[in-house]
Amino acid sequence: MNAFKPHLRGLPSYPYKKVEARIKLDQNESPLDLPPALKRRALERLAALPWNRYPELHAEEVRVRLAEWLEWPFEGIVMSPGSNLIIQGLAQAGNRVLDTAPAFPHYAFSAQIAATPYRAVRLGERFGLPLEELLEAMEGEPGVLFLPLPHAPTGTLFAQAEVEALAEQAARRDWLLVLDEAYHQFSGTDYRSLARANPNVALLRTFSKAWGLGGIRAGYLLASPEVAAVLQNLIPPFGLPAHTAAILLTVLEQPAYALERAQAIVRERERVYQALLEHPTWEVYPSHTNFLLVRTPDAAAAFAGLLGRGVLVRRQDHYAGLEGFLRVSVGTPAENDAFLEAAFALAEVGHA
Repeated sequence: MNAFKPHLRGLPSYPYKKVEARIKLDQNESPLDLPPALKRRALERLAALPWNRYPELHAEEVRVRLAEWLEWPFEGIVMSPGSNLIIQGLAQAGNRVLDTAPAFPHYAFSAQIAATPYRAVRLGERFGLPLEELLEAMEGEPGVLFLPLPHAPTGTLFAQAEVEALAEQAARRDWLLVLDEAYHQFSGTDYRSLARANPNVALLRTFSKAWGLGGIRAGYLLASPEVAAVLQNLIPPFGLPAHTAAILLTVLEQPAYALERAQAIVRERERVYQALLEHPTWEVYPSHTNFLLVRTPDAAAAFAGLLGRGVLVRRQDHYAGLEGFLRVSVGTPAENDAFLEAAFALAEVGHA
């Protein structure tokens, strides 16, 4: 162990443990696989590739297609096998990292492994944005502020005026405001216009949620060419595998399916939300994502009770401020019905 940097000793692992269950609502995945016609086309594309050759240096063909589709400069797009590597690169590059709490744990973890000074500002009442505290924190040495929008794990959508205030402060104090838009298809928000106008704003996006490609591992950053150039040097060359690129090029030929599925999930989310409002002991929070945050009297008991009925959800009570909370991904209508049946059954037997 003495061969390693001291700050890497004893780092906690990512807080996830695989559990088998009949109904899986624990990872905010799409409940639907890629449409069969697109999967067949992707497999044909994959079969035609020379597997003995390295992929493109920096996923140039995918970036060209994204640049056309999103109307974004090619030089300002960074591709990665999952958004996590981009987050790690941003934390490595930044003088310091500013975050909200609770939030996606990989922001804090990335700062830890990079030995980058880190600070998290607690969310306000009912998970409101602590705007004044964040603005004050940005008065010091510039760094990187991560802000999930919509927020995870709370599902909150912060007001546009608040986001714009942070962007203005980022420009004034030379910070980089990274809006993590992993769930933006479920909220209908799109901050490209803000990022175009302000080079101190970058957008982080993923193919894991609305696109239904969690197993493919692909994410990307939309930023100014100057920011992108720094980040690109922190992503390993030939980092996006050829098979991932082939699948992405296929889905980008017919991107409308992702939005259609997102809209269907939003309808299911609202149906489940309305149903849970009638639960006698649980409190469900409004969401702008593909999951719902639910406060229970006892998260451990509620989790175990649901799992005993074949429904797997995610405990969130290990985060400060989320004591008693569970996070429930929106599944198919049948999966959501099974979850609701189990949730109300727990109330009847007193295990909620």
